Amino acid sequence: MISLLISGTISFLITILVTPIAIRELRKRSMGQFIQEEVSMHSHKKGTPTMGGVVMWVAVTVGYVVAHFRFWSFSDGWTPSIIPFSVEGVLVLMAFLGMGLIGFLDDYAKFAQKRNLGLSKRWKFLGQVVIASLFVLGANAAGVSTKISVTRSVGADLGPWVYGLFVLFMLIAMANAVNFTDGLDGLVAGSGSMVFGAYVLITFWQFRNPDYYGISGALELGMVAAAIVGALAGFLWWNAAPAKIIMGDSGSQALGGALASLALLTQTHFLVVILGGLYVMEAASVVLQIFTFRTWGKRIFRMAPIHHHFELMGWPETVVIIRFWILSGMTVAIGVGLFYAEFLSVTDRGLAP
Repeated sequence: MISLLISGTISFLITILVTPIAIRELRKRSMGQFIQEEVSMHSHKKGTPTMGGVVMWVAVTVGYVVAHFRFWSFSDGWTPSIIPFSVEGVLVLMAFLGMGLIGFLDDYAKFAQKRNLGLSKRWKFLGQVVIASLFVLGANAAGVSTKISVTRSVGADLGPWVYGLFVLFMLIAMANAVNFTDGLDGLVAGSGSMVFGAYVLITFWQFRNPDYYGISGALELGMVAAAIVGALAGFLWWNAAPAKIIMGDSGSQALGGALASLALLTQTHFLVVILGGLYVMEAASVVLQIFTFRTWGKRIFRMAPIHHHFELMGWPETVVIIRFWILSGMTVAIGVGLFYAEFLSVTDRGLAP
């Protein structure tokens, strides 16, 4: 538990203290946000410093690493030691930084081109495939179960090849889903704090019940999740409307990669669809918009992702953000409730001592 607190606290402090420095340096270099021509209601955000996700990279990495150094515990008092790094924790960090790197290249391309286009879809997809493939190789080497399930490894076994394709899809889909959601000040930072907070609870519970879940490196996974929660909370301080800095693809794609990898390694492949319901809804709105337009030549939303649809209906940006936070909080509560309910349905331990 102390390791989780250390990881999250250090990450939070780094983000909240370093972000204003990043804002100042990015402004000096005129590395600001470019706005889509279609999103005229966001014209006032033009020039807002972007690529804030890089600060989160540093915070999460440092928080995760430092949390391995233990100096004191409630049971043993002063006992300096080092918690061994696990393959699972490193895999999540790799997915986080790897997808973040693709996002950074996309952000930098926008700055170089002086327009809101970035990398071509082909190059972005190729980069995501490379990162996801490396994750598949790492997971295979670590002996990660190829079963897919809702809360633990009791589902259908896909076998290595089909599971590999499933992992590719999941990582790329979630990276893009979170990226689609990152269109309003603080929307991803606020909702992400709740979603990754849920994974702190889930991984800690799996760590405390190893005989039931059999998740290798559960505490390590919790340390990464806690570091991400801390980074998001610290970043939200500066990213809340009106945002002083934007995380950019550097942050949103990194978060999507981390979320998918946590779901894969905690055997919550389908539960993440509920926990990250906001991101699924945003991505689904984009897919539906494209499908209906190409099939019937009509759009079902005024604009996709769906948060822009509500803006064009007249909802103020802050209203959309808060209501979407509420939706995210509800899906997270439902997801965590289902996770715990499954445990209670099989055991009689619950929270009892």
